[in-house]
Amino acid sequence: MSSSVPPFSELLANCTRSAVHLEMRDAYGVSNEEERFKAWREGFRHDPGDRASWWRPWLDLIQETVGRGVVVRRARIVSEPVSEYIHFEHSGTFTNVAAGEQVRWLPRRRASDIALPGNDFWLFDDRLIRWNHFTGDGASAGPEISEDPAATTLCSEAFEAVWARAVPHEQYEIR
Repeated sequence: MSSSVPPFSELLANCTRSAVHLEMRDAYGVSNEEERFKAWREGFRHDPGDRASWWRPWLDLIQETVGRGVVVRRARIVSEPVSEYIHFEHSGTFTNVAAGEQVRWLPRRRASDIALPGNDFWLFDDRLIRWNHFTGDGASAGPEISEDPAATTLCSEAFEAVWARAVPHEQYEIR
């Protein structure tokens, strides 16, 4: 595995068919999320009519990627009742969907018999993994890239199993 990780924009730019993302934590302490989470706790909610105020430049990147014909899917495995952080994520996910991402939610109790990798990941074109490593408190411990065929197979199969059971964002109700 390589420790040299290209920028995310480059990974998506080189993607031709699919980019899938599996999230399995109930909270993240990632620095670029902290201000948005704090604002949400204080009552801020995205205005569906004010697209310019949404999470930029991420949503622009997703919109451009989907516009090239790449299918972008995100699945989140969550404990129920959901954590405050997952409630925050759920409340803003409509922006991801509006940008072209397909998003589904899977209650953790329904994932017990799925073989899952030990870390969150992005899988690009079923061949390149960007592992997302986190510390115990949810802070980023840095990404890692892998093209290991066994690992890509594990990630692909795990994602598809989760996706098949998960509830589309528009139908998932916070519990």
